[in-house]
Formats: sequence, C-alpha cells, structure tokens
Amino acid sequence: MARLSVLLLLVVTTALVLRWRRPAWYWMTFGVVLAVLRVSVRYASVMDACGLTVPPTRWRLALSRMTGSPAPEARAPGIRRMRPTRTGLVLRLKVRPGQDVFDFSAATDRLRHSFGMYGVTAREIRSGVVELRMTGYDVLKRVQMPVKIDHTPMRVPVALREDGSVHYRDYRRVPHGLTLGATESGKSVYQRNLVSGLAAQHVALVGIDCKQGVELFPLARRFSALADNQDTALELLEALVSHMEAVYQLIREQQRISVSVPDADIAADIWDLPEDLRPPPVVVLVDEVAELALFASKEEEKRRDQIITSLVRLAQLGRAAGIYLEICGQRFGSELGKGITMLRAQLSGRTAHRVNDETSANMAFGDISPDAVLAAIQIPADSPGIAVAGDSTGGWSRIRAPHTSLRAAVNICAKYADRTPDVPVLAPFRPVVDSVASGSMSLNKASTAAA
Repeated sequence: MARLSVLLLLVVTTALVLRWRRPAWYWMTFGVVLAVLRVSVRYASVMDACGLTVPPTRWRLALSRMTGSPAPEARAPGIRRMRPTRTGLVLRLKVRPGQDVFDFSAATDRLRHSFGMYGVTAREIRSGVVELRMTGYDVLKRVQMPVKIDHTPMRVPVALREDGSVHYRDYRRVPHGLTLGATESGKSVYQRNLVSGLAAQHVALVGIDCKQGVELFPLARRFSALADNQDTALELLEALVSHMEAVYQLIREQQRISVSVPDADIAADIWDLPEDLRPPPVVVLVDEVAELALFASKEEEKRRDQIITSLVRLAQLGRAAGIYLEICGQRFGSELGKGITMLRAQLSGRTAHRVNDETSANMAFGDISPDAVLAAIQIPADSPGIAVAGDSTGGWSRIRAPHTSLRAAVNICAKYADRTPDVPVLAPFRPVVDSVASGSMSLNKASTAAA
C-alpha cells in the first residue's frame, strides 16, 4: 500500500511539473486523456447549459403522448468525430436543424470554461458540419511548429495559430499582403520567416529597404534585386512594371485559344504556361512603406507619386504576371498622401502586430472586421511576435511566428543562394557580395558607376 501511494505521488508530482515547465509534454502524456474523459462525460450537459441544444421535434412529442412515455429531452449536436492532436482536441459536430455556426462561435468562451480547455474556436466545414478546435495549453507562449508541414509552391508556413494549426502565407490565394506593427513588435521576425520559407522555392525575391538596407541586405545572397533608397526604389519598381508588361505579352502569345483546346488549358496567368516557358514568380518585400511616401520638396513629391503609382499598378495587375507584394510598415493611412488608400484596398492579406494606437489597427482591419481591430489593440507589449492575421472575407485569428534569429535567416539564404533566379530586367539591381568574410555588399548599379 505504501509503495502504491509513493507511485501515485510520483505520478502527480510529475504531472504538475510538466504542466508548469513543459505544457506540451503534459498534454501529450496526461492532458489529452483527461480532456477526452471530460468532453465525453460532460458533453450533453454542457451543450444544454450553453444553449446549443434544440427542442424535440413535433413527431417525437406526439409519439411520446401517444405511448404515455416521458417527454423526450432536448437534443445536442451529434459528435461525428473526436480527434486528439498534439495541441488539443478537434470535434466535428453535426448541427441540428435551426442551428448555425455563429451559435457555436458565440459560445466558445463558455465551452472553454465548461470543458476545462485553454481555448476553443469554431468554424464551418460544410453545410451542417461544424468543427470545434480546442487547445489544451497556450500554444503561442512557446511556438513549436509541427514536423509535418505542407510545402507547396508559393505557400509558406510562417506562424502558428492560436488553435494549434499552421498559418500559411499563400500567395496564389492571397496575392498581396499588408503587415503592420510598432517597433519591437515582432514584425522583423515575421519577415525573416517569410524570406526563409521562400528561399528554398523557385521565386525571385525583390527587396526595398529604405532604412539603408539594415533589415534586408543581410539576406542579400538570396535576393534578385535590392534597393536601399527612394531613387533606386523608383527605378526598381519601374523595371518591375516593364517586366510585368513583358510577361503579359508572353501570356498572350501562349494563350492557345482554339476550338480544340479545353477551357482549363487556356493560359490566363503564368501558372497556365508550360513550365519551360514560365517566368519565375516575383515577391516584392517593402520593409517600411512610409519611407516611400514621405516627401519634403516638390521634387521629392514627384518621385513619391511615381513610386506609389507603380506600386498601385503592380497591386492591381501583378497577380496574373506572378508579381506579389508584401508591404510592411508601422502605419499605413491616408496621411501618407494620395494613392495610399487605393493601394491598401488591393492588399487583401492583413497582419497586425502590436500597434501604438487604435487608429493603426483600424488601418489594417477597420474595413474588414471590427473584432480583429479589438484583438489587435489587446496584444500585450511583453509578447513580441503575437499578431492578428485576417483577410478580406472578415475571418481572423491570433498567430505567432517562431523566433528566427538574423543569423539563422542569413544561413538559410546563403544555403539556397544558388536558387536565385536570373531575371534580366532585375540584373542592374542584383546585390553583389564583395567579401564573404566581411559580408559587405553593394548593388550592381553602384559598382558599375564606380567603375
């Protein structure tokens, strides 16, 4: 008996220590079993208490009166599947007539408390089927990306969502994105994860970093073009516009419009072209967009208008030509001048890290989701990297990118430097590493001028 008590004490102590120091290990060893038992035992009563049941149908009531049996109880949604994951539980429910996914979304806080979980989110899988994703611990406190990640072209895993799933930056589905965040909010780490994920793919990376290149130039070995000032940025954007027009001419030559060609084989963008003719896609990363929009003289204002016009043209027309924009900044509002709101309207992917005021959050989500604005302004200052990601459909979620040091990102870019595509129109802006030991670099254009 004493030996059994010691063993039980050891198990309880181990569970408490794991829950405190290693919540992921605790969940996989003890938490998942307890959670499955809680959900299985409490399910019917919790659904009734949360108002997620429906009254019995008329024919069941009539049958009960005819047979003299007790009145049937209200019915809870049926559990189609309960699947444990490394971060929580996934329940697929068959909703009853009259229920809607918004009923479950409104009850997520009550479900979280009743089932003893850390978080609960609800989403509709298809008509009549709702998925509840429950997390057993704070997955954003210490981000650990899963081992199995979907690696497809132009789809990059950049962060972990609060429900334990992977957040992807899918350029073919959401071609252009806007990332906002105050200083030390984790915006640079998010950008490093993005570049690191794209480095292994066949894609041309173009960077515009008007902070003298301190953010993007360390990663220059994997970039096809870089600009560190407004003048070079204007020339680079104009070159991209010319490249876009040339790609459209190629698509028109290869459209293959004839009676014998199936509709699905008609070329409308670069992904419909044969692989041997397809130009490499281009991702344009702008580190601080405000530096491109500010001006102090008439000459600078003219340059600024040309830059914004080129960005708007790329945002409106670049998707089919395989040109995707990733715009970053601390603020992105109408105070930056004309054309800014037109540009923002084209950036359907929105990500906001910690911001300094509510106005900045409204710049990201005010036109798509008021709830996302509230979530963005509640990000604590002591949690760098946490962000709110949304899109034009109004959906949003809290995410956090795994910490990637600048050295790790530099190593990844150096590893895949040989995969940098050769785009002729971008050749004058290709960064050249002068010395591997010192890591100094310059632009081809500047080097040529010096020669």
